Amino acid sequence: MIYLNCAATSYKRPACVIDAVTCALSSLGSTGRGTASAELDAARTVTVARERLAALLGFSHPERVVFAANATDALNKALLGIVQPRDHVVATDWDHNSVLRPLYRLREKSGVQVDFVPADAQGRLDWDAFERLVTPGTKLVVVTHASNLTGNVCDLTRAAAIAHAAGALLLVDAAQTAGSFRIDFDDLGLDLLAFTGHKALMGPQGTGGLLVAPSVEVEAVFQGGTGVLSFKEGMPDGYPEHLEAGTLNGHGIAGLSAAAAFVAELGIDAIHTHDVALTKRFVTGVRTISGATLYGSYPDDLADLDGSEPDRDHAPVVTLNLAGWTSSELTGILDMKYGIAVRAGGHCAPRMHRALGTHETGAVRFSFGWYTKNDEVDAALFALSELAKEGACHGGA
Repeated sequence: MIYLNCAATSYKRPACVIDAVTCALSSLGSTGRGTASAELDAARTVTVARERLAALLGFSHPERVVFAANATDALNKALLGIVQPRDHVVATDWDHNSVLRPLYRLREKSGVQVDFVPADAQGRLDWDAFERLVTPGTKLVVVTHASNLTGNVCDLTRAAAIAHAAGALLLVDAAQTAGSFRIDFDDLGLDLLAFTGHKALMGPQGTGGLLVAPSVEVEAVFQGGTGVLSFKEGMPDGYPEHLEAGTLNGHGIAGLSAAAAFVAELGIDAIHTHDVALTKRFVTGVRTISGATLYGSYPDDLADLDGSEPDRDHAPVVTLNLAGWTSSELTGILDMKYGIAVRAGGHCAPRMHRALGTHETGAVRFSFGWYTKNDEVDAALFALSELAKEGACHGGA
């Protein structure tokens, strides 16, 4: 199988990740739940994981790396723990349902006012609207670092400046970028950042986390055991325990720690260069295919896609439709006839699909990762070229 659905999850894992999980399953106890060697080993493993992830994400407070089940869990912790009744939140059309659904619920149940920065038909954010919508009364601004539908990249420096000028906090959804983009939490002046472990970081599913700046306090939504301060009625005030109720996924965190070390050894820049090269290769080929419609914003000259600034950068995500095929038909035949795995549908990004005009048709997403090879990209281009000819003949939807 040629796996080109890395925006959903990394299909292949480094051997060190598999080894770390296997070892943890047979040797680690529960973090903070005893003083035997198995429990102490678990605590050390979790501490090292926090330190590695903090270093990778440019964050100088590893104790405020809060583990979560995934980016969705981390985003919910942040949104539900910060936004109070009748607060004002600004989000964007890029946002995933992991942001949208909690906000819609807060709007319905707590009278929270939510405004969305619109995207145009190429998926580009309207920065003038961004500046208008964020006001001194805004509590929180939420941005997606890279769209899971178009791969376009948000200027975090600009977003942080707008949010902070109004006295608002900035929450970044880095589900598509942690592990493949250089992120410096401290230098960017971010307040909160949610990430998942199973995508570009190449860790196990069921892992992720939330980075919380020292100046930010998040109310604990989940209550429960922490292994410390057991006679306190509420959650401990100190981090990370304040937001980590219940037994941690120590086995998964062991794998995530190994993944963070693997990514650090490879180098974020090397991974990003690899991903951008694959994206450029694929887009260059798609542009030659009759009947293919690309979604998102790309420079006319792909040589300009050099990562020097957000407008010249791109996540390894390319979405398209092909004349003569519905998105579901195209995905199905790519799998059955060519052994290529991609994703069709709404991609949990309904507002972005509406902006692009694909909310009724859906679209087909190709996404790449560290283990994707040039010949796999070329195989996908060949398949699309052949299917474009067939689509022209049978004149389907």
